[in-house]
Amino acid sequence: MHSSPLTALCPAAAEVRMPVPYPHPDTQQHAQPHLRSKGRSARGLALSFTLPGDVRSSFIGRTVIAAALDAHGLSPYVWPTTHAAAELIAVTARMSPRKELYVSLRHRGDGLRLLVWDQHPRHRDPVTATLCETRRRRALWLLAAVVDDWGGEWGVCDASLPRGGVKAWVSLPR
Repeated sequence: MHSSPLTALCPAAAEVRMPVPYPHPDTQQHAQPHLRSKGRSARGLALSFTLPGDVRSSFIGRTVIAAALDAHGLSPYVWPTTHAAAELIAVTARMSPRKELYVSLRHRGDGLRLLVWDQHPRHRDPVTATLCETRRRRALWLLAAVVDDWGGEWGVCDASLPRGGVKAWVSLPR
């Protein structure tokens, strides 16, 4: 099996050779998102966005999340949340190459919750399903270490129908 940063983690998707979805960026400066808080609402931070299913999307997600946390006065959460987001986005992009990923970040009084949903289909073959789930969890070892260090929780579960797919989430306490 060919191994590269763009190789799918899922054994079923690994059989298909993935083309590079867009060329490697030049050495140009990347635009930084500018987010302004519209005041402190009682509801807290609520951010949702969609990214292309490419491992390089983790940079975009990380940058957007850092800017949103700073804009809402949540700078202490930047380091663990951006690391968690980068890991979740990169792994989910490898599980569902070229399919969009949905990212959600919420802050409420009890803490911060990050969710990444991908369109990875449920496998009918139990052996393939187990292997696929094992590969996903092993690939998230760094995420597990960061979340554990910050006293949080994380998990992976099937998304509810009709969309299906897989949801990976992180909760960091206040």
